[in-house]
Amino acid sequence: MLLVQDNKLKKLIIIGDRVLIRLSRLNERTSSGLYLPPGVQEKEKVQQGYIIKTGPGYAIPLPVENEPWQSEEEQVKYIPLQAKEGDLAIFLLSGATEVVYESEKYFIVPQSAILMLERDEDI
Repeated sequence: MLLVQDNKLKKLIIIGDRVLIRLSRLNERTSSGLYLPPGVQEKEKVQQGYIIKTGPGYAIPLPVENEPWQSEEEQVKYIPLQAKEGDLAIFLLSGATEVVYESEKYFIVPQSAILMLERDEDI
């Protein structure tokens, strides 16, 4: 399953506990057969899409102690996210931030706004 064509998003770095989501294709018809205009389903409170990139996770605070034998480099450690690239995410639109990158619409969503994940074990 190819999520990103030509790795055009390879240069993007997602910060912290956020994920980059591309909306999945929505049904253009209702169950009764009516065609919906574009944008109607995008206003629903809950959306679904595929996770394209993830951030490193939740940063663990470093101890304040400064010992003379420690190196000056700070080694930041993270608690990894449960969401992984390729997962189908059901998320709250109210917690998402819409961005347009190279004329495509994406959502940056904190992990706390994700309600459910569907994962193919083959990926």
